[in-house]
Amino acid sequence: MRLYFFTPLLRLSEAKPEQRQHCEIIGDGQGIHWPDIDEDISAEGMLYGVPAPRPKK
Repeated sequence: MRLYFFTPLLRLSEAKPEQRQHCEIIGDGQGIHWPDIDEDISAEGMLYGVPAPRPKK
């Protein structure tokens, strides 16, 4: 699977190719999750170039 994002996702851009390839569709097709790097992006985020919000620490 090849994915191209207009907005860089830091974790995804720094991930190894095998980590980027290991992804799963979540929420009945509402987004993608990369479990190896704990990265998510919603379908809306892909359309508008907005990454998923990060939890506040």
